[in-house]
Amino acid sequence: MTIRLHLTGVFVDDQDEALRFYTEVLGFEVRTDVPVGNGDRWLTVGAEGQDVELLLEPSGHPAVAPYRDALVADGIPLASFAVDDIQSEYERLRAAGVTFTQPPTEMGPVTTAVLDDGCGNLVQLLAY
Repeated sequence: MTIRLHLTGVFVDDQDEALRFYTEVLGFEVRTDVPVGNGDRWLTVGAEGQDVELLLEPSGHPAVAPYRDALVADGIPLASFAVDDIQSEYERLRAAGVTFTQPPTEMGPVTTAVLDDGCGNLVQLLAY
Protein backbone atom coordinates (compact mmCIF):
# COMPACT_ATOMS: atom_id res chain seq x y z
CA MET A 1 0.00 0.00 0.00
CA THR A 2 1.26 3.47 -0.91
CA ILE A 3 -0.14 6.66 0.53
CA ARG A 4 -0.51 9.34 -2.14
CA LEU A 5 -1.35 13.01 -1.96
CA HIS A 6 -4.85 13.56 -3.32
CA LEU A 7 -6.10 16.91 -2.00
CA THR A 8 -4.63 19.89 -0.26
CA GLY A 9 -6.09 23.33 0.17
CA VAL A 10 -5.65 27.02 0.62
CA PHE A 11 -8.05 29.27 2.46
CA VAL A 12 -9.39 32.06 0.25
CA ASP A 13 -11.33 35.22 1.02
CA ASP A 14 -13.33 35.12 -2.22
CA GLN A 15 -13.84 31.87 -4.12
CA ASP A 16 -14.70 33.61 -7.40
CA GLU A 17 -11.55 35.73 -7.28
CA ALA A 18 -9.48 32.71 -6.24
CA LEU A 19 -10.92 30.69 -9.12
CA ARG A 20 -10.01 33.46 -11.55
CA PHE A 21 -6.46 33.74 -10.19
CA TYR A 22 -5.70 30.04 -9.95
CA THR A 23 -7.13 29.24 -13.41
CA GLU A 24 -6.62 32.34 -15.57
CA VAL A 25 -3.34 33.53 -14.05
CA LEU A 26 -1.61 30.41 -12.73
CA GLY A 27 -3.09 28.09 -15.36
CA PHE A 28 -4.78 25.39 -13.27
CA GLU A 29 -7.98 23.71 -14.51
CA VAL A 30 -11.26 23.39 -12.62
CA ARG A 31 -11.79 19.89 -11.24
CA THR A 32 -14.86 20.28 -9.00
CA ASP A 33 -17.31 23.12 -8.46
CA VAL A 34 -20.28 22.06 -6.30
CA PRO A 35 -22.46 24.32 -4.13
CA VAL A 36 -22.35 23.36 -0.44
CA GLY A 37 -24.66 26.02 1.04
CA ASN A 38 -24.36 29.57 2.32
CA GLY A 39 -22.98 30.61 -1.07
CA ASP A 40 -19.87 28.45 -0.57
CA ARG A 41 -18.65 25.77 -2.97
CA TRP A 42 -16.51 22.65 -2.91
CA LEU A 43 -14.14 24.18 -5.44
CA THR A 44 -11.00 22.39 -6.57
CA VAL A 45 -8.43 23.05 -9.27
CA GLY A 46 -5.45 21.08 -10.48
CA ALA A 47 -2.57 21.04 -12.90
CA GLU A 48 -3.25 19.39 -16.24
CA GLY A 49 -2.10 15.78 -16.20
CA GLN A 50 -1.85 15.52 -12.40
CA ASP A 51 -4.30 13.84 -10.02
CA VAL A 52 -3.63 16.14 -7.04
CA GLU A 53 -6.31 18.77 -6.42
CA LEU A 54 -6.10 22.12 -4.66
CA LEU A 55 -9.18 23.05 -2.63
CA LEU A 56 -10.02 26.77 -2.72
CA GLU A 57 -11.64 26.74 0.70
CA PRO A 58 -13.62 29.67 2.16
CA SER A 59 -11.71 31.41 4.94
CA GLY A 60 -14.70 31.98 7.23
CA HIS A 61 -13.57 29.84 10.17
CA PRO A 62 -12.37 32.10 13.04
CA ALA A 63 -8.99 30.34 13.25
CA VAL A 64 -8.10 31.10 9.64
CA ALA A 65 -7.45 34.86 9.84
CA PRO A 66 -4.92 34.76 12.72
CA TYR A 67 -3.18 31.75 11.15
CA ARG A 68 -2.86 33.32 7.70
CA ASP A 69 -1.98 36.74 9.09
CA ALA A 70 0.88 35.20 11.09
CA LEU A 71 2.19 33.32 8.05
CA VAL A 72 2.05 36.39 5.82
CA ALA A 73 3.68 38.58 8.50
CA ASP A 74 6.56 36.11 8.70
CA GLY A 75 6.76 35.70 4.89
CA ILE A 76 5.85 32.00 5.05
CA PRO A 77 4.10 30.56 1.97
CA LEU A 78 0.96 28.49 2.54
CA ALA A 79 1.58 26.40 -0.59
CA SER A 80 4.45 25.55 -2.91
CA PHE A 81 4.22 24.80 -6.64
CA ALA A 82 6.98 23.45 -8.86
CA VAL A 83 7.83 25.10 -12.18
CA ASP A 84 10.28 24.17 -14.91
CA ASP A 85 11.65 27.67 -15.56
CA ILE A 86 11.22 29.96 -12.59
CA GLN A 87 12.59 33.08 -14.28
CA SER A 88 10.13 32.77 -17.17
CA GLU A 89 7.20 32.16 -14.79
CA TYR A 90 8.29 35.10 -12.64
CA GLU A 91 8.39 37.40 -15.68
CA ARG A 92 5.08 36.07 -17.07
CA LEU A 93 3.27 36.47 -13.76
CA ARG A 94 4.71 39.94 -13.08
CA ALA A 95 3.54 41.03 -16.54
CA ALA A 96 0.07 39.73 -15.55
CA GLY A 97 0.10 42.00 -12.49
CA VAL A 98 1.04 39.43 -9.84
CA THR A 99 2.87 40.84 -6.82
CA PHE A 100 5.95 38.99 -5.60
CA THR A 101 7.31 39.29 -2.08
CA GLN A 102 10.49 37.48 -3.10
CA PRO A 103 12.01 37.42 -6.59
CA PRO A 104 13.71 34.24 -7.83
CA THR A 105 16.38 33.42 -5.27
CA GLU A 106 18.85 30.55 -5.29
CA MET A 107 18.61 28.42 -2.15
CA GLY A 108 21.03 25.54 -2.44
CA PRO A 109 19.73 23.06 -5.02
CA VAL A 110 16.51 25.00 -5.72
CA THR A 111 15.50 28.47 -6.81
CA THR A 112 12.38 29.90 -5.19
CA ALA A 113 10.13 32.91 -5.59
CA VAL A 114 7.15 33.93 -3.45
CA LEU A 115 3.99 35.56 -4.74
CA ASP A 116 0.83 37.00 -3.21
CA ASP A 117 -2.22 35.20 -4.59
CA GLY A 118 -4.49 38.20 -3.87
CA CYS A 119 -6.73 35.90 -1.80
CA GLY A 120 -4.85 36.18 1.50
CA ASN A 121 -1.97 33.76 0.90
CA LEU A 122 1.67 33.70 -0.04
CA VAL A 123 2.56 30.98 -2.56
CA GLN A 124 6.06 29.73 -3.30
CA LEU A 125 7.23 28.74 -6.75
CA LEU A 126 10.28 26.52 -6.92
CA ALA A 127 12.49 25.04 -9.59
CA TYR A 128 15.16 22.38 -9.13
